[in-house]
Amino acid sequence: MATTVPSTETAPLNPRSRVITASLVGTTIEFYDFYAYATAAVLVFPILFFPTGNDTTSLLASFAVFGAAMIARPIGAVVFGHFGDRFGRKATLVASLLTMGIATFLIGCLPTFQQIGWWAALMLLVLRLAQGFALGGEWSGAALVATENAPAGKRAWYGTFPQVGAPLGFIIANTVFLAINWLLPHPDGTGQRSQAFLEWGWRVPFLFSAVMVIIGLWVRLRLVESETFVKAEEKGALTRFPLGTVIRLHWKHLILGTFIMLATYVLFYLMTNFTLSYGTKPADLAAASAAAQAAAEANGSSFDATAFAAQFYPGLGFGYTDFVVMQIIGVVFFGIFTLLSGPLADRIGRRRLLLWVTGAIIVFGLTFTVFLLPQADPKFTGALTQAFLVIGFMLMGASFGPMGAVLPELFPTNVRYSGSAISYNVSSILGAALAPLVAVWLWQLGDGNPWLVGIYLSAMSVLTFIALLLAPETKNIDYDDNLGLGETASL
Repeated sequence: MATTVPSTETAPLNPRSRVITASLVGTTIEFYDFYAYATAAVLVFPILFFPTGNDTTSLLASFAVFGAAMIARPIGAVVFGHFGDRFGRKATLVASLLTMGIATFLIGCLPTFQQIGWWAALMLLVLRLAQGFALGGEWSGAALVATENAPAGKRAWYGTFPQVGAPLGFIIANTVFLAINWLLPHPDGTGQRSQAFLEWGWRVPFLFSAVMVIIGLWVRLRLVESETFVKAEEKGALTRFPLGTVIRLHWKHLILGTFIMLATYVLFYLMTNFTLSYGTKPADLAAASAAAQAAAEANGSSFDATAFAAQFYPGLGFGYTDFVVMQIIGVVFFGIFTLLSGPLADRIGRRRLLLWVTGAIIVFGLTFTVFLLPQADPKFTGALTQAFLVIGFMLMGASFGPMGAVLPELFPTNVRYSGSAISYNVSSILGAALAPLVAVWLWQLGDGNPWLVGIYLSAMSVLTFIALLLAPETKNIDYDDNLGLGETASL
């Protein structure tokens, strides 16, 4: 009688489809929530929560609250990183998704300044901090689920799936905003925000996030821990205080990881927040004055044309709908190049690819005046702006894609969650939190010419280029041989 020899190969703990779906769906939902706020921070929050009477001051106040979430992100990174390194990735991913979803839903329920005064702004700030806290733990957990379950030689490819959540979340959030805005009545034309949109339409994208969160939770609750983490736990490599271990033994990689991510953050928030402000700002004083007067009348406040003229700085003059569609076209290229960057990073190495891409971002920053100045013919302005968005988002995808592998690979398994999360989110303070504020200030300083904003992007990219030169190539690191054994487990 023939005997059957059992196969030595075992099925992975998490099937490929489950890994890809869990890492992609979760980050898509989290970034949807985050970008819903980013869009509202430009379109409605300056009017509804920060009506200072000065257009620039209101926008800066809205961006300041937007940036406040970046300060909360490192705190979330420490908290979620601690539990992720101590007890596993799954529970932290579920907790971060719930926190983000609840905060986003509650933003959609907030009263405005016209109803309760500055308490509205304070409540918005608290919920924005909760969003940042949640996102501080989300990205690293999703990246670890993807890379710790990746087949040999495909870690950067798998690491791009949580990264694709960023462009998908952006597209979905802005498409929902566009759809709501389009469906509502527009007495002044479909290119402008309607009164109904300002009154209640903006709430719908935030409330809709509850449906997406339920789907994400269903997917993530089906995950099991990765073999890499289980092996580290079985061999006693886990540490009781991951934060202390990563700071004491891996501080150099924390610093390098922070600056490796810097150019990516600055580029993305310039391509989304700043360009939306600049693109939809009227190109001439008369149009700007008329728009500001209409907004003042809608809020029941007085309008001083002389004072407005003194603080006016021009933009490109696109309608909101037109410009967001242009952004979405650019973000499609963001998603494509994010996916393409993974196999390329697996083939030629993460460091080599990122050096080339960062060099291209430095050059791109020097071209802002080529693309972003109004032309005599509006058709040329539209074509140049669309080309600017496509090129910028292509570079964003090529830079952001490999980060899902690069940052986790800098750290051993027992502090991988903490190390990658802290690097990623401290960089958000230096890049994402400051970028919109610095960009608006430089835009004003240049009297409406964005050339200084481009110089700022190039300067930050030079810092990333230097960090990449100092960083090791992590392509061939074996996770199973890098569990953190030998690092004091009693910490």
